[in-house]
Amino acid sequence: KDLILKKAREACACNHQTITTFFCRLFPVLDWLPRYNLKTQLLGDVISGLLVGIVAIPQSISYSLLASQDPVYGIYTNFFCNIIYFAMATSHHNSVGAFGILCLMVGQSVNRHLQLAGYSDDNADLSLVGNSTSFNNGTGACDRSCYAVTVALSLSFLVGLYQILLGVLQLGFVAVYLSEPLLSGFVTGSSLTVITSQMKYLLGLKIPRHEGVGSFILTWVDLFRYIQNTNICDLVTSLVALAIIMPVKEINDRYKKKMKAPFPIELLVVIAATVISHYFNFVCGHIPTGFRKPTLPDINLFSSLAVDALPIAVIGFATTVSLAEIFGKKHGYAVRANQEMIAIGMCNLIPSFFYCFASSASLSKTLLKESTGTHTQVSGVVTSLVLLLVLLWISPLFYSLQTSILGVVTIVNLQGGVRKFRDTPRMWQLSKMDTVVWWTTMLSSTLITTEIGLLVGVCFALLCIIFRTQRPRATLLARVSQTEIYEDQSTYKQLSSIANIKIFRFESSLYYANKDYFKTVLYQKTGVSTILPAAKHQRVEAKANTDTSNSKSFFGTGFDCLQPAKKRTEKTPADACPPSVDMHTVILDCGAMQFIDTVGLSVLKETYHDYKEIGVKVLLANCNPSVRHRLEEG
Repeated sequence: KDLILKKAREACACNHQTITTFFCRLFPVLDWLPRYNLKTQLLGDVISGLLVGIVAIPQSISYSLLASQDPVYGIYTNFFCNIIYFAMATSHHNSVGAFGILCLMVGQSVNRHLQLAGYSDDNADLSLVGNSTSFNNGTGACDRSCYAVTVALSLSFLVGLYQILLGVLQLGFVAVYLSEPLLSGFVTGSSLTVITSQMKYLLGLKIPRHEGVGSFILTWVDLFRYIQNTNICDLVTSLVALAIIMPVKEINDRYKKKMKAPFPIELLVVIAATVISHYFNFVCGHIPTGFRKPTLPDINLFSSLAVDALPIAVIGFATTVSLAEIFGKKHGYAVRANQEMIAIGMCNLIPSFFYCFASSASLSKTLLKESTGTHTQVSGVVTSLVLLLVLLWISPLFYSLQTSILGVVTIVNLQGGVRKFRDTPRMWQLSKMDTVVWWTTMLSSTLITTEIGLLVGVCFALLCIIFRTQRPRATLLARVSQTEIYEDQSTYKQLSSIANIKIFRFESSLYYANKDYFKTVLYQKTGVSTILPAAKHQRVEAKANTDTSNSKSFFGTGFDCLQPAKKRTEKTPADACPPSVDMHTVILDCGAMQFIDTVGLSVLKETYHDYKEIGVKVLLANCNPSVRHRLEEG
């Protein structure tokens, strides 16, 4: 009670130092900005911010298409996120904004709600034409584009709320359950889904929109079914754009260490395509200038969006935290996972009032940011200024941009996810189990849905961990000559076995799931798997004979029948001659056992009694304090 009261007083103490510490932890910019070195850090931050901003312009527009939104909302999202992340992040290198995988998941949720609201697919392409006039949050007069952004901003609000709650409750450790093979497989599967969804824009086809299980296969079936309706103009434009962008991107990747900055080929292609489309009258849609007045999320949509928001929140914070930790370790500064979750949560919660959709750290932009010499999140403010310039003056110039060009930009920026197929042979050599996790997550994310694919991947990865502990490695040990080191007999040569003693190592904790395997492999390795049943059978027979003799002595009338019964009674089962074995002691090496549950404790008792019946002593070695405490308690 006194300890609890003391901790409560310390936590609730309110003074100048406590308040300062609280705000410095909530807004890390208050800690590092006063120490900002203009001479050594400003130039790198400005250059990096400008380059990321230039790359973010075409990505913002193309990812808006992926999220089923007007182009301007992608620019809004990147603009607001960078400002908020600048103030609240502990990472110096993360670049936040629209992320392809999250945009795909947002777009799937938006399309599902558009269908439920009765908006037909005939006007699906109007989501690019940002000329909607009414924004009433799903009430009153609201066209397709208006309702789509209402769903997206309500979804972003819930995503941010989930992430902030996870951060406040100190649940940053949840990210550890999303292993690298799992995330890699999910990114590859989602990338294939995104590329499939963009193919209709490259070919200029109008095909039915498919959502849910099997949408990947159904979309490809429709693409081949309507292939004869391909728009030759869109196809030629797409092929030319791919032929220009992909080689230059390959050069950027191959010589990124020698180049001071990557060549902004996507932006140049977008500008060239816009100019050509303007003169040939290929109209995409109007991108308005300025900002819209803030709005509120639609509370009525929360119940139907609550489930959709959860996987988006998990993927968003997992991506952000993992990238932050990678570059934090590389550059030698500390990253707080829970604060990163709060920061990215705020990047989703606050911008949801300004017509923004869900966002997270972006891998491609973060790599670009780090490689171009950024030092702090001041570069994020520079990126926001570049996007502000687009919002205020330049955005109307993209009126004539073709949808196929946006599809090309999206596909090219996701080719990194597809390239991960090349890593699978090496992964198979390193860990077959991780490779199976990768393929399972990738296939389920592609062939089922992204949300279910993520769930399947997490469950399968956890099952793999359980399987590894359920059937762990178990070996007999022997001593290395002239040392006190004991190693596996089947792995090492020239080991010295100790006469009549066998040392058994079980490389896992002992609990209910592996108790049967523990007994089986222990008896097999020590050579008593056939002796123990015989000993038990002998004990049962002896006990049965004893019971029979007792009954005869009780009911018998002849004195001569009583004497043999006495002799047999004196020879109890414990005194029966046990089967011969080539050892007198078994030592269980418990060094790899982190814990033993009550079932494992019972198994140890059974093992002790089984070996005792055949005259073998059981000893335990290398027990850690928690295991030793459990043994003493039990």
